[in-house]
Amino acid sequence: MDEVRVYMKFLKNGGWHCQFFEQDLKTPLRRRLNFASDGKIKTMQERFGANRLLEDKAAFEHALERGSGGIWLILTRDQYQALN
Repeated sequence: MDEVRVYMKFLKNGGWHCQFFEQDLKTPLRRRLNFASDGKIKTMQERFGANRLLEDKAAFEHALERGSGGIWLILTRDQYQALN
């Protein structure tokens, strides 16, 4: 199974706005997602998050509290195609 690393940037501004980038961190993918709460972002981190160390999880939680941050995701080719 081919896997693709994608960076997800999230920002709280009247809801949670997520933008996705290629590994170069410059090239945005076409699809953006918006969520009413941070629950979906937490689910994405749990299911697809590339960094699983305790420090990474603490940094992720801190970013949610701040209202902005980003994480690396590991997606299948099909999931990647759905974003692009």
